[in-house]
Amino acid sequence: LWPGFGNNARVLKWIFERCDHKVGADLTPIGYVPRPQDIDVNGLALKPDALKKLTAVDIEAWLREVASIRTFYDSIGEKLPNELRLELSKIEQRLSHRKKHSNLSEF
Repeated sequence: LWPGFGNNARVLKWIFERCDHKVGADLTPIGYVPRPQDIDVNGLALKPDALKKLTAVDIEAWLREVASIRTFYDSIGEKLPNELRLELSKIEQRLSHRKKHSNLSEF
């Protein structure tokens, strides 16, 4: 979907513009992600829905990622700052909450 490594500077541009309050973001269970209209795609040949897909949060995939990160954290042991474990737990709670509520809306 994304044209390649060199274009990651466009994401950095979004970050700096966000810090300067020039562009917005969408709040998701994993934090703030760019709104599709706020990423500079001038000169790129992207399909119309590419940015929407790139900025979407796949709840199931992220819950698997949380489990993977937790395993990695466990391998570090006591040297890992507790704040990282706490933040990971908060992300997992937000993801689980979103999953629970999105399933309810399907009925």
